[in-house]
Amino acid sequence: MKIKNFALLAGVAGLLAACGGSSVVEPADLNDQRVFFAYNSAEISEEAQNNLLGQSLYMKNHEKTKIQIAGNCDERGTEEYNLALGARRANAAKKVLVKDGIDARRISTVSYGKERPLVKGTGESVWKYNRNATTTVK
Repeated sequence: MKIKNFALLAGVAGLLAACGGSSVVEPADLNDQRVFFAYNSAEISEEAQNNLLGQSLYMKNHEKTKIQIAGNCDERGTEEYNLALGARRANAAKKVLVKDGIDARRISTVSYGKERPLVKGTGESVWKYNRNATTTVK
């Protein structure tokens, strides 16, 4: 019986290893934590999900911490469009934290659209950094 249980556990461990495991890491500080987005998207990538779950872990370990998540866009698109997209990005990030158990009252959101680029310039090598949601402690 013990050999069967060991074999089953070994199989499960192998399956988990093959899946790559989680890369959720609690950051030392939440200020300037960023998750990045694809062009014209507010969809949370796996990398962004792991980053946000790390932020959630920090907030669980620091129960009085309140944050603001700012949605940002690249320079393309109208001001109105980018403000709306930035809001969707900030809210998508907030949704991950709330789903993981963080009280929504501890998280505010704001959209800056294309008004606060992280990197100045033009072209995809720059724009990919400006499509983000940035966390700061309040």
